[in-house]
Amino acid sequence: MTATPGLHISPEFPAVLDRIAELGATLDAQAGPAEELGRHTEDTARALLDAGIVRAELPRNLGGYEFSPRQLLEMVERVSYHDAAAGWTMQALQVMTATTAAYLGPTAAADLFPDVANGKYALLAGHGTRPGRAVPVDGGFLVSGAWQFASGMAHASHVHSAIQVEGTGELRVLAMPRSQVVLDANWDVLGLRATYSVDYHCADVYVPSTHTYPATTTTPANGGAIYRLGLVNLSAIGHTGWAFGVGRRLLDELKSVAAARTGTRNAAVDTSQFHAEYATAEAGLRAARAWAYEVWQGVEVTLDAGELPSTEQDTLLRLALNHATSTALDVGRTVHRWAGTAAIRRGPVERFLRDLATGSQHITSSPVVLQNCGTWLSGARPEARWTFLDLA
Repeated sequence: MTATPGLHISPEFPAVLDRIAELGATLDAQAGPAEELGRHTEDTARALLDAGIVRAELPRNLGGYEFSPRQLLEMVERVSYHDAAAGWTMQALQVMTATTAAYLGPTAAADLFPDVANGKYALLAGHGTRPGRAVPVDGGFLVSGAWQFASGMAHASHVHSAIQVEGTGELRVLAMPRSQVVLDANWDVLGLRATYSVDYHCADVYVPSTHTYPATTTTPANGGAIYRLGLVNLSAIGHTGWAFGVGRRLLDELKSVAAARTGTRNAAVDTSQFHAEYATAEAGLRAARAWAYEVWQGVEVTLDAGELPSTEQDTLLRLALNHATSTALDVGRTVHRWAGTAAIRRGPVERFLRDLATGSQHITSSPVVLQNCGTWLSGARPEARWTFLDLA
């Protein structure tokens, strides 16, 4: 199957959502044990992969489903609703595997993605900022560096890492076997404990140039229009969906807490203040979600027309992610205030609150990104363009 110029809307989308729904009870039940383990079991990870979550973002010409941005957004949202750590793990594996498949040429594609339709493909985890050093040698690079937060590494076969080429300063992204790096046993955090987001390092590892690509490329070697978004914009899709899934689950959990306590002596959930704050949180989450989907709808129209997103669209999709995260945090504060002991005893409310607090620290939702969005939108630097998360 060859790629087509327009944006692909996958007919597999409803079936994948159905398979996620079927896994919902299992994800809910396994979320606590996965936290204790520090990662999801291979059975859970395999069930999610078999549901098509990573395949959803892989290029069609390699055997993937190649979902549209809004299809990917809703899919991650659905997984994250059941288990925030599972949603985070899968969206990380998804985007790093998909961008590797899209931007590497035929040599690497034959090596890493020999039969996607039958489940024979590499899974990549790693980190795309704070690049390592790449010394040019015949046919490739000698790579050294230390990277952080490799979400999903427990399930990965290969590593995705940013590198900077010595002499030229060019930023590239590599794919190499996980066996060529050393994993640091340092994943000890407040939330998202089941993502196994360990740090890792290597020294003087040879990586062929065929298994690297320019970090800022928007020209795919495989697949269609969605891959013209580039690595950072594709990453924004998963993080946005994650925030909405987590926010929705927390509001639904609070609703269950309120139903159990209403009518009891001095129940805070029977007050007008609770009802007003619940309604405010509901309105905020729905409004943020509607706006994010509107932003991505506009991006889809642009991609379908064969064009690259404008600077305004690049700004808005970053702002929509930032706003989704801050809105979910507002929801979390409301839930924490009114859920009482459910917010501090071990259980779904407490776990989702910790996962939200941890996930909101991701660099894509940082205050600096918000400031850069305001700089461009306010007209302070109309000539500036986005390079990763910075205005250049």
